[in-house]
Order: sequence, then structure tokens, then C-alpha cells
Amino acid sequence: MNHATDQTRHQDRVWSVAEHLEDVLSKIAPLDPIELQILEAQGCVLVEDITVPVALPPFDNSSMDGYAVRAADVEGATEEAPVALTVIGDVAAGSGELPEVGPGQAARIMTGAPLPPGAEAVVPVEWTDGGTGEGPAAAMRAHSAAPQDAAGQVRVHRPAAAGAHIRARGSDVTEGEPALRAGTVLGPSQIGLLAAIGRGTVKVRPRPRVVVMSTGSELVQPGEALGPGQIHDSNSFQLTAAARAAGAIPYRVGAVADDAETLRSTLEDQLIRADILVTSGGVSVGAYDVVKETLTALSAEDGTVEFRRLAMQPGKPQGFGLIGPDRIPLLALPGNPVSSYVSFELFVRPAIRALMGLPEVHRPTTPARCTDAIASSPKGKRQFLRGSYDADAGTVTPVGGAGSHLIKAMAHANALIIVPEDTTEVAAGAEVDVVLLG
Repeated sequence: MNHATDQTRHQDRVWSVAEHLEDVLSKIAPLDPIELQILEAQGCVLVEDITVPVALPPFDNSSMDGYAVRAADVEGATEEAPVALTVIGDVAAGSGELPEVGPGQAARIMTGAPLPPGAEAVVPVEWTDGGTGEGPAAAMRAHSAAPQDAAGQVRVHRPAAAGAHIRARGSDVTEGEPALRAGTVLGPSQIGLLAAIGRGTVKVRPRPRVVVMSTGSELVQPGEALGPGQIHDSNSFQLTAAARAAGAIPYRVGAVADDAETLRSTLEDQLIRADILVTSGGVSVGAYDVVKETLTALSAEDGTVEFRRLAMQPGKPQGFGLIGPDRIPLLALPGNPVSSYVSFELFVRPAIRALMGLPEVHRPTTPARCTDAIASSPKGKRQFLRGSYDADAGTVTPVGGAGSHLIKAMAHANALIIVPEDTTEVAAGAEVDVVLLG
């Protein structure tokens, strides 16, 4: 068999969704780790084990606003027979020099402040008169308004056992204990833990830089008036938002006219800042499908982009390969808005998450009862219909029709209903698998 015949047969091949996705992911390697400031590392995958350098909390501290006391001094305190203690000063959060609490004494203490020496418990201010000589206090008076409350006497109305209302040193984590393991995705609480143990930077796999561009001479920017035969560019905005939602750092290039030379120069300019390139439009069989034309020419020089027919609806035409000296992954998606978005969810999003080194790259899939019948689905193609999924009821309702231009229906969907290749219709009430988009 000669090379030309083999190439023609390869181009005539119809790929399944799974085969195309497997090929994409087989050519994606996680990005090299870098050191980032902890806020910049949010959403990234940790590549180092983190241990606790100092115990948390690093010292015994109060969990209440109140009075630091010796337990024996307040053992028999009641509201009818309160115990009077001498107030020897204030202990605020961040205090360095601490007064020593002796027998019959108390130090007024704030939440988070270190426990002064000699004290064994904290009595909440609500269990005292707050130094006013009256009934139970609701709160401490401000120091600026009543400086005398840092001295004088306080009457305690209830006992407090040793250790009461004290957060002991190391009660959260002890020194040397594992804090976070490599492979952890850093969310807000993990960022907070890193800050609490004094880590300003961490080593992570960075968020991929995703360059998004639409193609088509008919495309006009939102906010601009439409001329004859023109439409607003929605794809580059939709796909940029989708890339951001997937965890990437997106760069929207916008619409590029149907001119091969312009597209080529734009692609070459963007390679320097891209970990992955995403185009939409121009991948079908029309005379003005310049993405296909341009990338085929680039592949002959420095790349491996292939254009394929997939057994799916929407999204039959797809392109994928590596271009440029750094072999940057490029996914060329169809131009119809729904086709483009469905293709992004099925192929680009997993690629982005694979670059991040995330443990799970796929959207969750769950079974659901389809409330409405699906009258027809093309045999031999895997169909993805927009759906509204109700988690409480375990149901999904088709939204809009099957047309790949129905972007309003996509905006009202939170799931994709999967109709397998060998299924041509779905009865109302039948179980289907759905891809959850939210």
C-alpha cells in the first residue's frame, strides 16, 4: 500500500468520541512545577508534601473574651454568692509581656490572646459583672470608654474548671505533623492553612495559559453594530469563560478573518504565551475553512495537526495536533456555538486539567430519568443534548432542540444528555446518562 492511499484511508476514518479524547490526552503531559505565592497557587495541584514547622496554635490562648483565672479561685462561684477577684491588667491578642496571675487575681483577656502564667482557665465575660459591680455583663466595655475595667475588681458568677475556654498549644496540629500531601488541589481552606503555618510560597503545577480565538469574516465584536451577513462573536467569549472555569489562565484573541495568512501570523504570534491553543470555526469542508487550510500547511512544516470526523452530534469535525517548536497542543473546534461548547467540555477541558496534573480530568456523569421522550437520534453517532438536571428528583429534561446553533438552549442547560451510538430514540421516563456541567 502506498503512502498516499494510506493517508487517504486515515482521513476517511470516523473516530469515536472515546478514541479522539484518548488521543488528545495521550499527547498531554502535566506542566512542570513552579514556585508560586500562595494566593497565586489557588486551584493548582501541590507537588510537595507540606509539614507543620510550628504547632498550631503556637501557644495556649483564650477562646473567649473574659478573665484568665486560677480554677481553685472560682470553684464555688454562684450568681447568689459571686467570687470577687482583683483585676491585674489586660491581655490582648498579640500581647508580648504577660502579667502573672496569682491567688485571688484575674487578668482580663481577649479572644486569641495568650494565656498568662498562673492562669488555668478562662471565665467568659458573660459569667461575670464585667467589673461594673452590677449583674451579669453582656460584653466588655471598650477600653477607651472605661479604662478602669482593666483594674479594680471583677465578680465571677460561675466556676470554670482547669482548661475551660482555652485552646491548647498544638490542639490543631503539632510540630512536624503532615499538613498537606502532594496531589492536593489548593482551595481557600488549604491556602488558609498554608498561611497559618507560615508558608508564603509553594511548589505547584501552574494553571495552563489557554489562547482562544474565533475565525470568520462574518464575526463582529459584541457592542458593535451588525452589517449585512454579520453576527456577533460569541464563541471566543464562551470558550474563554469555559477555560477560566476549568482552572486555566485564558487569553482571548477574538475573531480572525477568513484569511490564511492573517490566521497563520496570529497563531505564530500566540505560541509564545500558550500552553494550549483553541480555535473555533473553519474546520469543516467549505471553501473558506481557513483553519483547516492554514493548519494543514503548518503541519507540513512544523506540526502534526489532523482533521477528523467524529461519530458524534454536535461536533462532528474536529482538529487536533501539536504545533510550533515547543509542540503546543492545538484543538480546532467547529464554529457552531453549541458544537464548539460541547467539544470544549468533552475534549479541551480534560486537556486543560491534564496539563494541571489534576487527579480527575472529566466532568462527573450520573444516571437520570429523562422526563421527555427523545424522538430520534442518529444511528452510529453519540448525541449530546442539552438538558436541565434536577438532582433532588433524579431527572433530566431536554432543553431546546438538537440544532448546533441553539445557543439560548445551551445557556439554560446544566447538563448534557448522552444518547449512545446504538440508540435511535429514548422513551419518556427511560434512564440516561448525563454529564453534569455545574
